[in-house]
Amino acid sequence: MTTYADIPKPIRSGIVIVDPERGTPQRIIVLQFNPDTLERSIAPQSAGGEGDGGGGGSGGGDRNEALRLKGPAEESWKFTAEIDSTDQLDVAAPDGIHPQLATLEMLVQPTVAQLRAASHLSKKGAIEISPIEMPLTLFTWGSKRVMPVRLTELSVNESAFDVNLNPMRASLSIGMKVLTVSDLPAGHKGAELYLAHLAQKERLAGMARGGSLGQLGLRGSDIGMGSV
Repeated sequence: MTTYADIPKPIRSGIVIVDPERGTPQRIIVLQFNPDTLERSIAPQSAGGEGDGGGGGSGGGDRNEALRLKGPAEESWKFTAEIDSTDQLDVAAPDGIHPQLATLEMLVQPTVAQLRAASHLSKKGAIEISPIEMPLTLFTWGSKRVMPVRLTELSVNESAFDVNLNPMRASLSIGMKVLTVSDLPAGHKGAELYLAHLAQKERLAGMARGGSLGQLGLRGSDIGMGSV
């Protein structure tokens, strides 16, 4: 007889804050519900400019660079996450979902200590103050998608409140840019995690079953390969 205990729990997507030097997790944010849809955009970093760069064409690119890449593709993700305290009645929520929202918002905000330190340097007459460095952030979507990211968008739509005006339910539009070796210094933990993510893509691509020219209605001679 099948019981509820026998049903495997679904893997949750989430965000992991990692110490960039040690590589150890500092905080784990588990999304309450897995998003229903994901929007992914992948743009190649072509070495040549747009167009063919030759007579008769309108572009100004270098023909010798047409098939070359400058680096990893630029990849961005967008999805909608839901937070609902009324779906977790067994969990005390005296502040509603303020803590969950604040945790996500702090991914794109410097801390008070960092702002005070920058202000202190400015008052001391520092000519140049380095931009504040944020923690290394990983987005996880199962074991096959673990990648370093930077949040580029966080839009919050709060739709329910308790008697103290604490938000109880919210929908969040989250946009992220996958950080590659082109974005991070050599030897950075995030760069190594990106390479591991890319290697996983290569393994999955190697598992895909290839087709045949016959399925496309072609022969080898049709694409200059001679008889096949």
